[in-house]
Amino acid sequence: MFAVPSWLPLSRLALVAVAVACLYVAWRLDDRRERRVAALRSRLLYGVPWGTLVSALFVLAVYLVVQGGYQYWYRPVVVPFRAWSYLYPTGMLTAAFSHSGAGHLLGNLFGTLTLAPLVEYAWGHYPTAREGESLGSSKWRADPRVRAFLLFPAAVVAVGLFTALFSVGPIVGFSGVVFAFAGFALVYYPLTTVLALSASRVVDLLYDSLVDPTTVASSRETIVSPWWAQIAIQGHAIGLLAGVFLALWLVDRRGDEFPSALRLWTGVLLFSVSQSLWAVYWYRGGDSYVLFRAVGLALVLLLATLVAAAVGASGRPLLGRVGASVRERAGDVVGDGSGRRTRESGDERGGESGGRNGLRSVTGRQAAVALLLVGAAAITGPAIAVNMVTTAGDDSPGESVQVRGYEVTYAENVTNGMVSVLDLEGFGESTSVTTSGVVVRNPDRNIWTREVSKAQLAFRGRSAVRVGGVGWRETVVANRTGWSLAGSNASYRVTLAVDGDETTAYTSPPATAEPVVAGQNVSIAAENESFRLVVGTENDTVSAPVPRTNESVTLREIRFTNRDGKLYAETNGTRVRVASRERYR
Repeated sequence: MFAVPSWLPLSRLALVAVAVACLYVAWRLDDRRERRVAALRSRLLYGVPWGTLVSALFVLAVYLVVQGGYQYWYRPVVVPFRAWSYLYPTGMLTAAFSHSGAGHLLGNLFGTLTLAPLVEYAWGHYPTAREGESLGSSKWRADPRVRAFLLFPAAVVAVGLFTALFSVGPIVGFSGVVFAFAGFALVYYPLTTVLALSASRVVDLLYDSLVDPTTVASSRETIVSPWWAQIAIQGHAIGLLAGVFLALWLVDRRGDEFPSALRLWTGVLLFSVSQSLWAVYWYRGGDSYVLFRAVGLALVLLLATLVAAAVGASGRPLLGRVGASVRERAGDVVGDGSGRRTRESGDERGGESGGRNGLRSVTGRQAAVALLLVGAAAITGPAIAVNMVTTAGDDSPGESVQVRGYEVTYAENVTNGMVSVLDLEGFGESTSVTTSGVVVRNPDRNIWTREVSKAQLAFRGRSAVRVGGVGWRETVVANRTGWSLAGSNASYRVTLAVDGDETTAYTSPPATAEPVVAGQNVSIAAENESFRLVVGTENDTVSAPVPRTNESVTLREIRFTNRDGKLYAETNGTRVRVASRERYR
């Protein structure tokens, strides 16, 4: 076993000391630090973003207490806390604040600690004069302690619930709210937000360096889905747009000054590209995904342009000046005999222009905001239809194990109950897709999910699936054992074990080796308890259990010997390998 060097704890202390010392030196060298402190104290209670800290602690508490992360830091319960359906309120209430693992949690917490303070500073614990007037007699809402410890965290929770309610699919994670922080901050401080994103990565690196100062790695095979297939693009986009709209509302309410359109466009584009908002993809079933890179980039460019237009477009009527020149050319502007030019009224023109007054009053900024709203509706609309449909209406495929309402099984080429809730087709893709792997279903919670793919289980041989609820958890272990036939497929079976009881959930069809030995086909068939060796022609076969390690069996004058997991066929002095025990990584 690898021994931890005695100098590692000292290296952590040294790293902390270096980081603190460098930060202190940089702070002392800043000749504007007194003004920065004064600015912070003018906007935040004691100059501290309390609302950010309270929000981060709330998310951490959900992970530790609700998901059981306190006892199982790297292996929390996730399945019951996803946003499965409107018919399952628990998932909708917890999804935005739950996480799939420690890395997922820390990434979102670091993003919160670097982006949310920008939002809290822009909003402020001390209301502006104009905002104070609008609050009227609601003095409690003007109290900086209420704004810091109650109103800001309440707004964060509300945005989290919004992203869960209008995200497609069983999302989990605080990233939708983190993107809302970014969308809000971009409207006020476009390039500072991009800088804060870099600061988040510095904090992440510091944490990794403290936890694992030295890493030894080697090349190895692995089975993973494409990185872009792990991102909830739609949920991130919803969060970003929610933050943008909240910021636009606050600016309009207070009359704050907008940044330049070019800075905002640049900030939104850089942030969106760096956070992979362009990675629009679709699931084709099995382990196949398709990435629409060009379409995604075009959408990101359009998003940056619309946000910049919502801020920088003119507040004058969009068609006013164009309409004036058109009417002048058409004779709408006439002489009155004294050399002056006058404009005929709508009444004198028989009311022809009255029906267009509404359109002429629309400003460029309003048009841009309207287009953003249309885009937001197009993104959130499908979620309503999907989340209204239960995904647990059919029976579980194959043999399953029961765990307090959960049904865990293994199946291949079954309709994906999570994607196929609505039967739609378009652009060459379809929602009617099939999947293979370990499936978890819970009719009471409207849950249907493939937790482990067929390829992942074939690669690892063993995988644990955790189910549960608030205050309890249970682990179901899926095991695959099998034989790979020479030049052919594999014969295998999958068992599910819980509390020491093992159930055979799936047996594959028999597989036949490519070599024909003495005119006989050699096959292996998976059974509930063992594997059977089958020798013969199409309608004339004999069989026996596959011999154990270093044992032999003779069928049709062919001797089959299991030598350390390799099955050899011997006849007339000739030996050929016909199968090998599956090995997993």
